[in-house]
Amino acid sequence: MNIAIVGTGYVGLVSGTCFAELGNTVICVDNNAKKIEDLNKGIIPIYEPGLEELVAKNRKEKRLFFTNDMKTAVEKSKVIFIAVGTPPKLDGDADLKYIEQVSRDVARYMNNYKVVVEKSTVPVQTNKWVKYIMRLNNHKVDFDVASNPEFLKEGSAIEDFMHPDRVVLGVESEKARKLLVKLYEPLKAPIVVTNIQSAEIIKHASNSFLATKISFINAVANVCEQVGADIEKVAEGMGLDKRIGSSFLKAGIGYGGSCFPKDVQAFIRIAQSLGCNFDILKEVEKVNENQRKLVFKKIEQALWILNDKKIGVLGIAFKPNTDDLRSAPAIDIINMLEAEGAHVKAFDPKAMAHAKELLPNVDFCKNAYEAIKGCDALVLITEWPEFKKLSLTKIKKLLKHPIVIDARNMFDPAKMRKLGFKYFDIGRPKA
Repeated sequence: MNIAIVGTGYVGLVSGTCFAELGNTVICVDNNAKKIEDLNKGIIPIYEPGLEELVAKNRKEKRLFFTNDMKTAVEKSKVIFIAVGTPPKLDGDADLKYIEQVSRDVARYMNNYKVVVEKSTVPVQTNKWVKYIMRLNNHKVDFDVASNPEFLKEGSAIEDFMHPDRVVLGVESEKARKLLVKLYEPLKAPIVVTNIQSAEIIKHASNSFLATKISFINAVANVCEQVGADIEKVAEGMGLDKRIGSSFLKAGIGYGGSCFPKDVQAFIRIAQSLGCNFDILKEVEKVNENQRKLVFKKIEQALWILNDKKIGVLGIAFKPNTDDLRSAPAIDIINMLEAEGAHVKAFDPKAMAHAKELLPNVDFCKNAYEAIKGCDALVLITEWPEFKKLSLTKIKKLLKHPIVIDARNMFDPAKMRKLGFKYFDIGRPKA
């Protein structure tokens, strides 16, 4: 099938590449000429395990193309996915100006029947506006609008696309249903077909529920810390209940990234605009914000005065296996440290190139040990697997003081204390 993907950000690039891997001819289009030029040279703008190799393979096999020629992309494609950004505005609403722009442009270039699919995360009823704008700009050509929310996790996006838990399709016509079901059939995954409004809500509801689990377990961790309970055993005991499940019950510094913060905020605003009370999500946000402040308080508890102290930070990306810094907890922690006069040394396996622009005063180091050397304390923020393999005895020798604030519970507290560390973690017994 001939497909166009409008937008070569995280969702568009991964989705387009995977559709090509399934045997489709895919044109990825973007108005950023430099990005398209780089992609045609094999330069990938994001880090995602396996993506660079998969892009190269499908470009070589002439199934994947990159262009800024919207007209050609639309004319040659039967299905057109909108995968542009919907960043939050100051009031929390999703900014849909890029959706509107693409809807207008696609409509102008349609030369025959198309299915235009919302792939971006959008508020419920956005499809009605997409359809309205398209019809204003082209009243001659028949088309369908559909919704196909993505559920890709950064760091495992290719696996998530190729082996999804489910595919959600929101459609208005049998013609659109048949086309999209045919497109996704090779994945052999459950396909949920519903109306467009339900599909739009499924995405926001899913991400908001997962964010709620994270904030819930962090709130429980704070209770555990006060009474000497172990949050990891509590989470294990909870997670073995099949009704609850173990995923997203890992206590730590809270969630970040491009999806959860934005989608929770947007869902709150959607509910408010419809006259519905969704205060539970406001508490989810509040717990997540407070969790970062709690970690900062632990740093203060360990060092008292932060002015002129040297702090080593391991992990800047919001999660492992990505270079994404959007809503990354590390950014907030580092900004708090610098506001108190601390000097920060930092290392991240993939995110430092982007981080240098956001954190110009940080001393970025060539490896983890260099970031630790000579510091008054070490703060672990992102749970990259390689950090767990670091030599604890070497860490102790490199630190000026053997103080570790572990915001992800990466190490065994008993072992850390036996080695002589002053160790601060989240929701676990202190002795």
